[in-house]
Amino acid sequence: MIKGKNKILVTGCAGFIGSHLVKKLLSMDYAVFGLDNINDYYDQSLKYSRLHELGVEETNYNSYTQSKIFGKFCFIKLDITDKKNISSFFEKESFDVVINLAGQAGVRYSITNPKEYITSNIDGFLNILELCKEFNIQHLLYASSSSVYGLNNNDSFSTNDDTSTPISIYAATKKSNELMAHVYSHLYGITTTGLRFFTVYGPSARPDMALHLFVKSAFEKRPIDIFNNAQMLRDFTYIDDIVEMTVRALDVNLSKKDLYKVYNIGNGQPKKLMDFINAIEYKLEMKLIKNYLPLQAGDVVNTCANMEETIKDLGQMPKTSIQEGVNSFIDWYIKFYEIKK
Repeated sequence: MIKGKNKILVTGCAGFIGSHLVKKLLSMDYAVFGLDNINDYYDQSLKYSRLHELGVEETNYNSYTQSKIFGKFCFIKLDITDKKNISSFFEKESFDVVINLAGQAGVRYSITNPKEYITSNIDGFLNILELCKEFNIQHLLYASSSSVYGLNNNDSFSTNDDTSTPISIYAATKKSNELMAHVYSHLYGITTTGLRFFTVYGPSARPDMALHLFVKSAFEKRPIDIFNNAQMLRDFTYIDDIVEMTVRALDVNLSKKDLYKVYNIGNGQPKKLMDFINAIEYKLEMKLIKNYLPLQAGDVVNTCANMEETIKDLGQMPKTSIQEGVNSFIDWYIKFYEIKK
């Protein structure tokens, strides 16, 4: 493993997956730098709270901020689209590995705000690739998404499946990232690993994600919107399991013929949306008010990760149960929002 004096850069470190990943890396004694632009896509106080848990408490985030909890973590507020300043940052710090989790998230938001996705997910990712080339980064890992499978009608999605039919701009940008990474692996010998995350959930999840929305509505005694009349399957994957597989991907020694790799990171055991809702009701000991609606634009009906290739290279994935994962999220939600039962 790359430890001690060697450095890992995690972009998007104030995000949901990023903050959990940084904690894991620090527990393994990696030296970690975090970068995030802390945009206002959702409540910034949630992003600041994640940084607070990482020991970052300064108000001036535009300069280097050393963690007061973890001696090997330092944060700076930067945007990956800011080529000049991020280039200076790379030059100064000499990273060994880059994990790019920065980018504009959200399938539905991309329908109405496509330009933001092109700027962050395409232009920003190109900057990361160029800097990995210029500064001889050993390994670039980056967040892709199960959304790249688009109109795929298979029972489970394999990384060998066709991904030429995305149905949202978000999905199209993630597919573009994989294609761009392939070019840089082929032309410049950069080791790149794309991680197709499947329906990640858990404590500190984004407010626009289904679990957060459902629980918020439950406490406010409002109906929850259930799309496609609940006829949906999702490969729900708990955040700790996602992080574990991401860390394992750091250590994979890819051969020269395999500089470019893409993995599915999911359970491989999709659950009915109603099973997920039932888990919330069980934890809260209440029945949710349900508002059944048609399928939304950009949504797919089923997702299921074929994990054969992932297991072969990274080992069997830990599988946190839906009930355990939902319980953890709700416990966090009650504490974070100071809910009085």
